Amino acid sequence: MLLREVVIATGNQGKLNEYRKILYGPELRVLGLEDVPVAMSEVIETGRSYVNNAIAKAVAVAKTAGIPAIGDDSGLEIDALDGAPGPVSARYGINLRQKNVRSERDRNELILDLMKSVPLPKRTARFRACVALAMPGNIIITREGVCEGFIAESPRGDDGFGYDPIFLIPDGRSMAQIGDLKNTISHRGKAIAALLTAISPVSYTHLTLPTNREV
Repeated sequence: MLLREVVIATGNQGKLNEYRKILYGPELRVLGLEDVPVAMSEVIETGRSYVNNAIAKAVAVAKTAGIPAIGDDSGLEIDALDGAPGPVSARYGINLRQKNVRSERDRNELILDLMKSVPLPKRTARFRACVALAMPGNIIITREGVCEGFIAESPRGDDGFGYDPIFLIPDGRSMAQIGDLKNTISHRGKAIAALLTAISPVSYTHLTLPTNREV
């Protein structure tokens, strides 16, 4: 199977930018929701798992747009918080405390506050992503990627989005400090690489895809 164009089923500009970098190549056109007749209200997360949410997004957009679509759901899993925020990472904290949590910065501050008494060796965490490819005929392929790391004691770096400033890779830098290296080692990068390999092991050699090495 060789994709010529694909729409990314997300309203998150940060995610879309990452997909366009990872999937960059002369033979594949990567579209956003603004390029197809799909309203964000049609892309609804209804499941309690990454894979269910990713499939729901991909199927809804592929059906409406009439072209292949990739749905993505991802989250931050912190061991000291029993795996939270998990699949609700993008909405975490809204009902957790008597606190006005509206922005990515608010969520990062909330995580750091919840973790303030946890020593570094026990601040282990991971980013997990599930990507799903849906065709207009409802053929679905899913793959997952994981990136292990730690929660910082304070935000670091100005790049990235979401929880990137508080997520440290083993060399001590945050995801917001490593530039395009993020697309090579990230949960999303690994999931996309696995997805494209599942579609066709030889058709995407023109793309600069992540390896599966851990850092």
